[in-house]
Amino acid sequence: MKYNFDEIVNRRGTYSIKWDGGDMIKKMGLTDRYDEETIPLFTADMDLPVPQPLIDALHKTVDHRIFGYSIFPDEYFEAIQHWFKKRHDWDIKKEEIIYSPGTVHALNIAVRAFTNPGEGIIIQRPVYPPFTAAIKANGRELLNNALKSDEDGYYHIDFIDFEEKAKDENTKMFILCNPHNPTGRIFNKEELQKLSDICAANDVLIVADEIHGDLIRQNQTFIPIAKVAENADHIISFTAINKTFNLAGLHCTNVIISNPKHRRTFTSVMGNHLPSPFTVSALISVYHDGEEWLEQLKDYIDGTMEWAVQFLAERMPKVKVRIPEGTYIMWMDFSGYGLPPEEVHNRIYNKANVILEDGKMFGEEGLHYQRICLPSPRPIIQEAFERIAREFED
Repeated sequence: MKYNFDEIVNRRGTYSIKWDGGDMIKKMGLTDRYDEETIPLFTADMDLPVPQPLIDALHKTVDHRIFGYSIFPDEYFEAIQHWFKKRHDWDIKKEEIIYSPGTVHALNIAVRAFTNPGEGIIIQRPVYPPFTAAIKANGRELLNNALKSDEDGYYHIDFIDFEEKAKDENTKMFILCNPHNPTGRIFNKEELQKLSDICAANDVLIVADEIHGDLIRQNQTFIPIAKVAENADHIISFTAINKTFNLAGLHCTNVIISNPKHRRTFTSVMGNHLPSPFTVSALISVYHDGEEWLEQLKDYIDGTMEWAVQFLAERMPKVKVRIPEGTYIMWMDFSGYGLPPEEVHNRIYNKANVILEDGKMFGEEGLHYQRICLPSPRPIIQEAFERIAREFED
């Protein structure tokens, strides 16, 4: 079927963090202003309707009228195996799949399970803030292998610095984000192989957050790092339906661990988590019948990205931006205006009444940046950019 992603679905009154969480958003310090005219584009969930087969599957679950404790049937694991083999040519064994109620939850479990207080963990800033939180809140040492941006805003890995940090005997883990949030990089086969080899040689465990792996531009290819490694025993991969199919509220991350010893350690620390029957039926549905919707979604987001870049070139040429290889996130550099980050924030959040995420949340490397999440109906995105542009007119 043909999906209309331009349709504006009113999410107010549906317990949405973005649209109903004004008090919480103010407490988070994102804005001093939140009202019925606010356009929130700060968090990575979509304002777009999900696939019809998923809606049908959830209705079937509701119609049963009983929502007791649930199991993971064989169809659940088979659906995961089917999806990753077909979409990414990645063979996953059933026993390698471990359910987690969330990616951030799984990340904190991995940090506690495989490192001790005071030990070093490498991340690549600017990066998703919960990476930093998982390290600091658990008393580990943060090692920043900062990504380097060239003049065109394209980010590269500093492998000399990475290997130096990996060789330190106190370094025990590397948390990879691929596709990278917020820069949008999809690391290529050679980069992933080099990261894997360095970590394997230095007994550094890789925890790979790959939950944006299906949300890539139509001309790009995503490769799971476990697929390129000669031996994936030192790799733990996070996958999820949450980002791909806009199902964050159903809490479904799947952790792929090929090393039996690591699987036992991870599950021992995490404990037992049973799924919701809605989670089970949702995953089986989208991994079997969600491809048509996903391809239309990718086309739509690609179009929004192209529109945004063209708009900025015409109306806000001092903003440096590029279409990301993956994710539905755009990383915008406002340094060309020569304004303090606080003033950029004030013009966007308080005057334009649009909520993004300040780049400093992703590390000092993002000080002059703003992150915007674009999977909303294009009319909403266009209105948000129009508002912002008016606040930066000379």
